[in-house]
Amino acid sequence: MSTSRFDDWDDVVAFACALPDVEMAPFYGTPCPKVNGKAFVSPGREAGSFHVMCPIEEKELLLETDPGIFWQTLHYEGWPGLLVRFAPADPGRVADVIRRAWWDRAKKAQRAAFGPRP
Repeated sequence: MSTSRFDDWDDVVAFACALPDVEMAPFYGTPCPKVNGKAFVSPGREAGSFHVMCPIEEKELLLETDPGIFWQTLHYEGWPGLLVRFAPADPGRVADVIRRAWWDRAKKAQRAAFGPRP
């Protein structure tokens, strides 16, 4: 479904803003894609990566199964989000993680219109 490479923050923003009802709004002082006033991706604090919201259980699985793409620093430990390296080897997997982050913040009607959780 995605042909994006997520080579940089602009690619992430373009992908995220193509999801339903997304708007750019400040998140810790930085414009980020939000749905219903809730950020689901942000530039992160580490060069070469961006941050995506993710339930802790899924985060642990992603960190374990694909540490070449998904990682964290001490700053993100215990936080329901993780870092994603730009230009991932599997952009489709990254696209699904972003879609899930959107879906988790969407309202019931938005979810119903979008379909099942990716």
